[in-house]
Amino acid sequence: MDKFINAIGIDVSKLTLDAHDYVNERHIQVGNTSTGFKELLRWARRNNKDLAAVVFCFEHTGVYSLPLAIYLTDHQVQYSLVSGLEVKYSSGLIRGKDDQVDAQRIAEYAFLRRHKITFYQLPSKGLLELKSLLSLREKMVTQRAGYKASKKEMKSFLKVAKPSSVIFEAQEKLIEELTKQIKKVEKQMKDLIGQDEQLKKSFDLVTTVKGVGLILGATMLVYTNCFTTFKTWRKFATYCGIAPFGHDSGTSIKKRKRVHHLANKRIKTLLANAASTSIQFNPEMKLYYQRRLKEGKNKMSTQNIIRNKIVSRIFAVVQRGTPYVEILKHAA
Repeated sequence: MDKFINAIGIDVSKLTLDAHDYVNERHIQVGNTSTGFKELLRWARRNNKDLAAVVFCFEHTGVYSLPLAIYLTDHQVQYSLVSGLEVKYSSGLIRGKDDQVDAQRIAEYAFLRRHKITFYQLPSKGLLELKSLLSLREKMVTQRAGYKASKKEMKSFLKVAKPSSVIFEAQEKLIEELTKQIKKVEKQMKDLIGQDEQLKKSFDLVTTVKGVGLILGATMLVYTNCFTTFKTWRKFATYCGIAPFGHDSGTSIKKRKRVHHLANKRIKTLLANAASTSIQFNPEMKLYYQRRLKEGKNKMSTQNIIRNKIVSRIFAVVQRGTPYVEILKHAA
């Protein structure tokens, strides 16, 4: 007897949830609130004798899907959180968009994969708060960069017009205040990590790898759910978009390996920054980078190899439970 005999797909929007029962072919729309969540479970129980035999599935929509995930976790209901792009590609050619139809497609996706579906493990409160702090910091850094660029541009092009000093003073104060708040957020991130024994242990190990600082280290903790989501570093590298893949077909098409455009661009950028830092300040990576260039190897592919090396070392120190050791320093 199969463990799962039915699937309920849920299309999550800001105000409502559209749910579709695949086997019973029933649909319901409820509010994206605690009251709506209660109504959803009552509806699911009326249609199914045992909820333990039903797969709940919905797309990861950030803050919109988080309250539902927390509610289902609190009520010990197993569910799967999937990528919207994955559901879209599995549904064939699609035209138009409708919430009810989307819920039906998600239900079909989950039902057909019910034997091998992976259930979602909600991150700890510490990781959820850390993710919010990282998001807030990123927004403030972007805003500060915008004001800096605007100020520099005005100084270059408004020399003749002689603009009011208020234009520059206001931007300088905004830049100063944003810098102050960014430091405040970073301090809160450090304090948060320090208060959680598991997060602190993993973070301390991760940051022993050259080129990994507070932001990349914290980001790794968040997107790997403290290194429990991805089984291998290679899978995480694929998620980041730094793992190269071949493109061969028959005997006529043989292209060199390339990274895929589907990626978490935020982590990919942070790893690129870490690779640049490592090339400058890590003697081992510096020698490796220079040797590759002397051999005529591509500069960008070499930087990507270093990004992969950083990821593999991060996973290695966490899985091993010991800090990274600089081999070059101990070489004779």
